Amino acid sequence: MYYDFDISDRVKELAAQAEIDCAPYFREAEANAMEISARVLKAFRDQRVSTTDFLEVTGYGFSDPGREKLERLYAQVFGGEDALVRAQLMSGTHALAVAFGGLLKYGDVMLSISGRPYDTMCSIIGLNGKSRNSLMAHGIKYEEIDLIDSQFDLEAIRERVSKKDVRVVAIQRSRGYAHRYSLTIDQIGEAIAVVKEADPEAIVLVDNCYGDFCETREPTHVGADVIVGSMMKNLGAGVAVTGAYCVGRTDCINDIAERFTAPCVGKDLGANMNQLTSFYKGIFLAPATVCASLKTQIFAARMLELAGFKGISPRYDEKRTDIVQTMDLETPENLVKFCCGIQHSSPIDSYVTPEAGPMPGYPHDEVMASGTFVTGATSELSCDGPICPPYTAYMQGGLTYEYGKLGIMLAIDEMLRG
Repeated sequence: MYYDFDISDRVKELAAQAEIDCAPYFREAEANAMEISARVLKAFRDQRVSTTDFLEVTGYGFSDPGREKLERLYAQVFGGEDALVRAQLMSGTHALAVAFGGLLKYGDVMLSISGRPYDTMCSIIGLNGKSRNSLMAHGIKYEEIDLIDSQFDLEAIRERVSKKDVRVVAIQRSRGYAHRYSLTIDQIGEAIAVVKEADPEAIVLVDNCYGDFCETREPTHVGADVIVGSMMKNLGAGVAVTGAYCVGRTDCINDIAERFTAPCVGKDLGANMNQLTSFYKGIFLAPATVCASLKTQIFAARMLELAGFKGISPRYDEKRTDIVQTMDLETPENLVKFCCGIQHSSPIDSYVTPEAGPMPGYPHDEVMASGTFVTGATSELSCDGPICPPYTAYMQGGLTYEYGKLGIMLAIDEMLRG
């Protein structure tokens, strides 16, 4: 028995070797977390955070110093001028819809330079579904430039943006369900420099979901005008139960805030829903939680490589810029069994057996494991994937490395037992 869990000797041997191989990459993740923690702690000290900043403000939410201080703290940590951090932003997808709705008007051009966005973003744009409320339905023009081998097509970007009719340039940092690498801060910074050289007036918005605190710099540190992320992912640290954020230029955040509430109201409105403690605590814990997530995914990648699986991305020894691990598991049975193993090793709903089925906003049946304290939180260990070749599992999160390690071992053991 392995700490009272029935895990095969083969899986225990794979885990022992994986930890040896992963040790130097674990140390890199820990060093990054130390640097980010210092930046976060400095922001807490500079903003003079107090217990009185956690008080609930109800009704319209006017004059909420705790909310205002939280948003200044976010701006400082991410190197932006201003921020919108709200419980009423219910997900990263919601925050992106609000952000694009605030920045784009009828006739404007939105250009994605990281290729086709993930499925729910396509619905916001109007590429999927038939919503009367999509961007395209409101007269927004959409164009995209594909990546080439997970690299920006800088010449194509320069040529298109130099026409000076693009209002918003969009970048999706994480891979979503695409078979590509996630984009590093260095890559994003290089692309932003090309955009700004071609047209300084173009607004660059980066979907930062899954990438927050994975590197020591954020897209706003390399020139992004706006970044958007979710509290159910990295920055909530498993503590925040809802919410999302936008950070960036003051004028952009004002436009987004007016879309979020009402014209001429903007950031001044919005009860804090008694979530300020969890939001402050979430960003405070996030460097350590993201580090644990990265270590969990590095460990999983190496274990699956040692077990003979080929389609592992990123590999355990490759640079990471988000908490997502993809694994081509070769058959629908393997995909479902692996997700079942993650679910059965979860602290919540471990007795539930996932089955593939339709999910709103996605074109294929999906199988999903998410035995999380916060429903659907991808900062906690979760896994899902579309039932289509090459039967790729998309895994993310892990609140602590210890729980993550156990979860990965139990999931691989369940899959390999057949």
